[in-house]
Amino acid sequence: MPSVHTGAPVIPGASTPSSPAPQPHSPGRPGYRRMSLALFAAGLATFALLYSTQALLPAISAGFGVTAGQASWTVSAATGALALFVLPLSALSERFGRTRMMTWSMVIAVGVGLLVPLAPNLEWLIVLRAVQGAAIAGIPASAMAYLAEEVKPKALVAAIGLFVAGNSIGGMSGRIVTGWAAQLWGWRAGLLTVGLMALACAVAFLVLLPRARFFRPASLNPRAVGRTVAGHLRDPLLLRLYGIGALFMTVFGAVYTVIGYRLVDEPFSLGQGVVGSVFLVYLVGTVSSAAAGRLVARAGRRGALYLAVTTTALGLLLSLSDSLAAILAGLVLITAGFFAGHAVASAAVSRTAKTGRAQASALYQSAYYLGSSAGGTLGALAYHSSGWAATVGIALLAVVGVAGITLYGSHAARTARLVGSGAVPAAVDAPIDRQGLSLG
Repeated sequence: MPSVHTGAPVIPGASTPSSPAPQPHSPGRPGYRRMSLALFAAGLATFALLYSTQALLPAISAGFGVTAGQASWTVSAATGALALFVLPLSALSERFGRTRMMTWSMVIAVGVGLLVPLAPNLEWLIVLRAVQGAAIAGIPASAMAYLAEEVKPKALVAAIGLFVAGNSIGGMSGRIVTGWAAQLWGWRAGLLTVGLMALACAVAFLVLLPRARFFRPASLNPRAVGRTVAGHLRDPLLLRLYGIGALFMTVFGAVYTVIGYRLVDEPFSLGQGVVGSVFLVYLVGTVSSAAAGRLVARAGRRGALYLAVTTTALGLLLSLSDSLAAILAGLVLITAGFFAGHAVASAAVSRTAKTGRAQASALYQSAYYLGSSAGGTLGALAYHSSGWAATVGIALLAVVGVAGITLYGSHAARTARLVGSGAVPAAVDAPIDRQGLSLG
């Protein structure tokens, strides 16, 4: 395996007079560019592998003679395993380093990705996808914690936005490549193609990623980890952010798991390659996630979330049309709203957690991918039972949930400001939400 930096701690104060203390990465510096490219490649590989079967679900259903709900488990098994393993792997990253965890996760996920096309039946395909999801679990939370430690705070939202942009490019390119490869040579060739693409991304990641300079190893004591996790779960702002991530991903999982079935059915009857090309709308997610930092600077975090909610809801309603152009426009809005909301919420998690950042990010990722699993499975079952309108109904309920959480955050922040100014007396038995202001 290529030699990589393992994230061994470097104490800034230990440098010699001729070697100045290292500074966090910031835009315009070479280290920042290398870091951004490396994590962009990691994000691309993560989403390309994680959702590699999603655009192929109609072909997998036909190939194995199974329903949409059964085939959807090839996606839900991967995202569900990621949700289960992201917390324990993030704890290991606190001890052994962010870059080491990301490296091994990438190597194993790519290796399994090259085996997935050989699955002899649906059961084996689901098992391999679950293993792949568990391996991928070491990447997202470790990447968020790495960025929180290595990047200047003012540049953090933009840096995480670039990582999320890599997710969107990976999701788009993986689906397009698998769609056309499947149309030409079958769905197994589609999976092999995305595996080879992820291999190239892994090589770029290993070559480009700068070593971690501010990581300090923490204890693997399960009680200490449990106390850290319990502390995060008692934080009202973090709980709201976890709920937002889960609900946004419920929308995304439902829509993109089912859209392929809708487009290959009447009245559209599109080919597998054309259906894969529909995922070009992910480019909108690349733009919206990368621009999340500027959006927050202008509208605040809650303002950005309100805009994301409104955009997503409008896209869902537009997708109810039987016009292909309207459906594509709806997907554009859904994708833009989702990626903007995800970038804002995930960056807020990294900034809110002052200790145990990997665990805080892992809990967010757990909620996020549980939302994906729930959305994919529920969306497919709803479509199989009552059609696209039922899938949209589930997604709209999730959007209403995001709006409710954000409104509650606005109320908590407003109350905290009034109490702080003395305009409203603080109740003795109702402590102020100390984090309420940080979503403003």
